Amino acid sequence: MSPQKNIIITGAGGLVGPLLASRLLNDPTYRLVLTDVVEPVVPKGVKHPENAVCLRGDLSDPVFINTLLETSQPLHAIFIFHGIMSAGSEANYDLSLKVNVESVKTLLLALRIKNPGVRVIYSSSQAVYGQPLPPVITDDVTPTPEGTYGAHKLLNEIFINDMHRKGFIDAFILRFPTVCVRPGLPSNAAPSFVSGMIREPMKGEECVIPLKDRSLRMFLCAPSTLQENLVRILNMDSNKLPKHIRHINIPGVSGTIQDLMDGLAKYGGEDKLKLLREETKPELERILRSWPQDFDMTTPLKLGLKRDEKVGDLVKEYIDSLKS
Repeated sequence: MSPQKNIIITGAGGLVGPLLASRLLNDPTYRLVLTDVVEPVVPKGVKHPENAVCLRGDLSDPVFINTLLETSQPLHAIFIFHGIMSAGSEANYDLSLKVNVESVKTLLLALRIKNPGVRVIYSSSQAVYGQPLPPVITDDVTPTPEGTYGAHKLLNEIFINDMHRKGFIDAFILRFPTVCVRPGLPSNAAPSFVSGMIREPMKGEECVIPLKDRSLRMFLCAPSTLQENLVRILNMDSNKLPKHIRHINIPGVSGTIQDLMDGLAKYGGEDKLKLLREETKPELERILRSWPQDFDMTTPLKLGLKRDEKVGDLVKEYIDSLKS
């Protein structure tokens, strides 16, 4: 039997980390080290929970980084998912700088020494883009972030591109759409309400939509689609991207607030719409309006990634999950 592949997932107490862990822990060939500043937990219902180790710690601490890497040898890959989200970054610049930039840099430099050439999969964001933007983002559009979160993500992208070019790491940078519908509690991400407007009414609770424009268009993807694409990228041939351009715009679907409301009414019931309240929150609206509305997916589809087809499917996937 081949030795297990050790994989680190940072930010394992969030959404995307457990989503990936729940998939990989059904495969006996992987051993996961899950880490976060809060105590990470092994996802329920996986086939091989014994193949996960949970480490609580602060990735801005070089001592903890050394412990993390020592626990994970020989390291096959690392998914860097930890960070302060968009609205939280805008509200606290210094915290974003510490968590979203400095801790990532310190971790990458440690990997260069401890595990040269290791696969690094970094979660960036569509927030690296800012106005003025065309209706559809192509590979030729230059990132011009209008928020601290996007700016700090772009700083890391440049650093990672250069580290890959130099052969220090084997990197893929993933610019995530807004994941919808996220289970669990609201986050401090600007588009948190996109999931909340489905999730909360299905619990009989109110959700506030932070602007009064149902035509606002956003780029979204289902959790299951992101999960599948993460696994595909874990096993992707590194040579599919240029040495100094390592980002991929992860596929999604463009939809409006009205599309989400229609999906809620169709799959959750018309009565759930009464639990949505529209209330303008200027700072959140500013962030949301600075982001792209749609992406050209020619490149990611050529790379073999999966896409969502309809916004209603994202809503249906979540509501169906409540029945299982």
